[in-house]
Amino acid sequence: MVGGKTSRDGRRRAAGAANGRSRSSARTAYQRAYNPRLAPFPAFLVPDMDKVARRQIALWLLVCSAMVFAILVVGGVTRLTHSGLSIVEWQPIVGVIPPLDQAEWDETFEKYKKTPEYQQVNHQMTLDEFKGIFFWEYWHRVLGRLIGVVFLLPFLYFWLRRKIAPPLLPKLLGIFVLGGLQGAMGWYMVKSGLIDDPRVSHYRLTAHLSLAFLIFIAMFWLALGLLAERARHTADAALRGLQRGGFWLTILVAYMVVSGGFVAGIRAGKAYNTFPLMNGHVLPPESFIIEPWYLNFFNNMALVQFDHRLGAWLLAFLVPWFWWKIRAAGVSAAARRAATLLVAVLFAQILLGIATLLLLVPVGLGAAHQGGAMVVLGVLLWLNHELRVAHASGDAS
Repeated sequence: MVGGKTSRDGRRRAAGAANGRSRSSARTAYQRAYNPRLAPFPAFLVPDMDKVARRQIALWLLVCSAMVFAILVVGGVTRLTHSGLSIVEWQPIVGVIPPLDQAEWDETFEKYKKTPEYQQVNHQMTLDEFKGIFFWEYWHRVLGRLIGVVFLLPFLYFWLRRKIAPPLLPKLLGIFVLGGLQGAMGWYMVKSGLIDDPRVSHYRLTAHLSLAFLIFIAMFWLALGLLAERARHTADAALRGLQRGGFWLTILVAYMVVSGGFVAGIRAGKAYNTFPLMNGHVLPPESFIIEPWYLNFFNNMALVQFDHRLGAWLLAFLVPWFWWKIRAAGVSAAARRAATLLVAVLFAQILLGIATLLLLVPVGLGAAHQGGAMVVLGVLLWLNHELRVAHASGDAS
């Protein structure tokens, strides 16, 4: 009996020790998953989402990002073909149906005839010619509505199925709000060209363009973070320097987007169609002829185009330097590939810009140059992401 009791006590002690080790192992695993000081890679910003849900939501956001790119290119064609003022009403629901018979086309054309653009520029336009510009603006608006549907319906599905973790929810809601604001800004821009001047406000056009890029950034960055873990901090000083460099390059590309909006808005690309000098000057002498002086940065073709060229020159020097720094650092192969691709797409974009300028902004090249800006930004975001995935040792972002 004594021997049996001793044996049972031994088994209990062994089981208790095993359970203690199991609890300790589980506690250590939890700490490694959620404690950035212990984890080789930090916990993702939504740690209670499973891998399948993260990939599903990431794929959805990538599809939406591609659609934003598509509407950017279509918007470029709409602007360059002077089609944006052909639809004089904003009807988010019923406006999805175009004119279906001759009577409806005649009614739509009569509304356009009341606009400053028709009266001052297109007064000899026929109905068939009007249909050409109408459909570019029509498809631009339809694509905008489609993006809203493709974003909203999967969002509701993921939310109702409880696949969206609480930290992710406000980010997605914020993107949806930005999308609604973008639609309103588009109409606010068009409305500015329906009053007296047959051209839209270049301030509103730049805001409309910038919002499109902001929505793309939010979607694409969030999708990348769902596909791979990112760190907010790293103990590697060299890597921190590269991360800061990538951030400031992103700011410079964002500046190029805004300056490009002003170039498009005041049609500065139609002037100074020489390269590398601007009609024989580095900075044309008429760059500061508007008073007060600061309005030249927004309204003067010479200075607006110079600012855009200056940003391109800076990127042409800084991006290869950044590529060299990355190649010399101990970063991941994915980060090195992203840096090499960035150099390639940047110089393709610069060549597109030069060709667009020298050929007086043809529609195809102009739209490609506008879309190329988003490609450059997308590759740069990917590079920034990879620099935070590799050697991550801080809180997730």
